[in-house]
Amino acid sequence: MPTILITGANRGIGLALVKSFAKDGWKIHACCRNLERAKKLKAVSGDITPHKLDVTDKLKVESLARGLADEPIDILVNNAGVYNTREGFGSTDYEAWTEMLAVNTQSPLRMVEHFADLVARSERKVIANLSSRLGSISAVEKGGSYPYRTSKCALNMVTKLLSVDLADRGITTIALHPGWVQTDMGGEDADIDVEKSASGLRSVLERADPSQNGGFFNYDGAAIAW
Repeated sequence: MPTILITGANRGIGLALVKSFAKDGWKIHACCRNLERAKKLKAVSGDITPHKLDVTDKLKVESLARGLADEPIDILVNNAGVYNTREGFGSTDYEAWTEMLAVNTQSPLRMVEHFADLVARSERKVIANLSSRLGSISAVEKGGSYPYRTSKCALNMVTKLLSVDLADRGITTIALHPGWVQTDMGGEDADIDVEKSASGLRSVLERADPSQNGGFFNYDGAAIAW
């Protein structure tokens, strides 16, 4: 069976993806920052290997990559992210912004730099960065949320650049919008539940091919303007 590596796998969309792929026998490397508290992740049945990983920690990322060096990764999903401030113009929390850039923008690139060789050796060769429609410049209709939205906008640029740099290795790199999801981040008033989001995202991930390289897609497969 193919292999998938998912960051932020202990809750929300990440956990839902783990459950979905596990049902069909995929081999899963499930990464989260606090493995001791990941009771729901540990309770999932299947070929799942949990890993304690802080994606902002260069040494920990390097260590995991070395540990998996002999294992091809068919799909790498950079799902770990934070949305730790929602203040509008005039109340910007610059420390929170710095953290969001580190987690939401820099860490996905760090993961790809260390795992690209493993993805390139697989059959599917797919890298997906969990972005947000809030990072689309074309979709801006109202202001606010500068830190989060710019961190995802920058992630979109990272994704596009990776799609160019990794294309000659046969790797398809895409950005995904999971929808407005009922998670700790999205809130209970969000449009869809995690199961619907994960189901759609999985379909997009499994259909991804070089013709979609460098694209930005909604969880239902629809293209999103940058």
